[in-house]
Amino acid sequence: MITQNQANTFLESPEERIAVTGLNMMADEAKTRDTLPTPQTLRIDDEVISMLRCPTCQDRLDRNEKEFFCGSGCGLTFPIAQGVPVVVDPAKSLFDLEIFVEQQPTFFRPVSPWRERLSRWIPDLSRNIAAADVYEDMRDRLNSLGRKANVLVVGGGVTGGGMECLLDQPNIRLIETDAAVAPRTQLICDGHDLPFADESMDGVIVQAVLEHVVDPHRCVEEIFRVLKPSGLVYSDTPFMQQVHGRQFDFTRFTRLGHRRLFRQFDAIREGITCGPAMALAWNYRYFLMSVCDHPKYRALASAFARCTAWPLLWVDPFLAKSAAANDAASAFFFLGKKSERVLSDRELVRQYVGGQ
Repeated sequence: MITQNQANTFLESPEERIAVTGLNMMADEAKTRDTLPTPQTLRIDDEVISMLRCPTCQDRLDRNEKEFFCGSGCGLTFPIAQGVPVVVDPAKSLFDLEIFVEQQPTFFRPVSPWRERLSRWIPDLSRNIAAADVYEDMRDRLNSLGRKANVLVVGGGVTGGGMECLLDQPNIRLIETDAAVAPRTQLICDGHDLPFADESMDGVIVQAVLEHVVDPHRCVEEIFRVLKPSGLVYSDTPFMQQVHGRQFDFTRFTRLGHRRLFRQFDAIREGITCGPAMALAWNYRYFLMSVCDHPKYRALASAFARCTAWPLLWVDPFLAKSAAANDAASAFFFLGKKSERVLSDRELVRQYVGGQ
C-alpha cells in the first residue's frame, strides 16, 4: 500500500498493510479512533445493511443473530466475525469464509509489539504529496450534495494517507470494507464482487488497492455499478514500486494505464501522488534487501536504507511540477466522476504527459 499512516515494520515495506488484527492491537493504539469494537457489536448500521446484496445473485440479504443469508435460490450464508459481516462468495474469491471466522491473517500480518514500536522510530520511505488536498476537494463536492453521502472505501481496514478530512464529516458516511478484519473494517468483501445495490454510493475510494487484486478492470466495473450517476471515485495506484504485498501483489500502472482503468469516468483531477524521489528511495532500499535472504540481515538492510534515504522524499513536491516526472513517478492518483461516455483509446494517448 502507498498510504503513510499504516502500521509497518523495518523489514516489511511501509506500504504493506500488516499487523493490526484484533489479536495483536497495541495498548496505545487502543486509545485512538482506530480501535476494534466488541465482537457482539455490528460495525455497520441498518442503513448500510439495507444496501447489502448477495455478491453472487444481487438479491437482498436477510440476517439472524449469527449470520447474513441470501433468501433467493442461491442460498449462500455469510458469517459474522468480530462484529464484521463476511459477505464473500468463496467460490469466486481468493479467500474461504473460515479464514475470517478463525481470525487467520490475510493481507495484514501480526508482528510483535516491540518490533512495531522500534519501527516507529525509523524514518518512513513513503510520502504522498497529493492525497490530502484531493480528499479535501472530494469532501467539499460531497458536502455540496446537501444530504448524507454514502462513500464506499474499498480496502479501508486502516485510514488511508490524507483521508483524515473525511473521518468526522456529519454529512459523509464512510462504509469501510476490506479483505481482513482490521481496525476500521466494517464489512469484509471482495472488490471483484461488491455486495451493494446498483447506484447506492455517492463516492468510492480505492486507495493503493488495485495493484493487490487479480483483476483490477473487474473491480473498476463494480465501482462503476455501485456509484450513482455523477458519483465520485478517488483512486491511487503505484507505478514504480517493488513487490510490497507478498502473494497479494499483481499489477502496476503508468499514468495513462491508470487513466484507462477509469475510462468510463470524466477526470476532475489526476497526477502524481508519490514522486520519482520516492521511487529512487524504494529502489535503493530493495536493492540492499536483495543482497541476502536471511530475515535478520534483510531487516538490518531495510532499517539502514530508511535511515539514510529519507531526505530524498523532500524533493518530490518540486519534481512533481515537471512533466518529465510522470515517466518516473512512484504512483499516480485519479479523481473522477461517473460519466455516460467512454474515453476512447485515441483520446487516451493524446493525454500523455511526460518528458519523451
